[in-house]
Amino acid sequence: MTAIRIKDAAALLGVSDDTVRRWIDSGSLPSFKDESGRKVIAGDALAEFAREHAAPPPNPLGVASSARNRFVGLVTKVTTDQVMAEVQMQCGPFTIVSLMSSESATELGLEPGVVAVAVVKATTVIIETPGGTS
Repeated sequence: MTAIRIKDAAALLGVSDDTVRRWIDSGSLPSFKDESGRKVIAGDALAEFAREHAAPPPNPLGVASSARNRFVGLVTKVTTDQVMAEVQMQCGPFTIVSLMSSESATELGLEPGVVAVAVVKATTVIIETPGGTS
């Protein structure tokens, strides 16, 4: 079983250590003491908690889609030339970069400060783990 320290759980959930401690103290998030006597959270319990409490920002577009990977964010940078545009978005703690035609970026009105939704529907998603074996 994976045991996750409070500070690491907080970083994964995007909250403070104190918030995680409050959740533990209220009984919302189960914890136990590891062999060193530190409070830790079982990885599977943290995963379940994260799924149950995930609250993405409301979709500003109100569009139905079959894509499940939708990231609401703020356009932070648009770099264009005659043919292509690179659009950078900040979606919570994550930076998303999209390449599209300059014409598409112009038609969508993409410029820094615009709220948009990055939709990812990929056939290849690479998942890495620390120290994993191949």
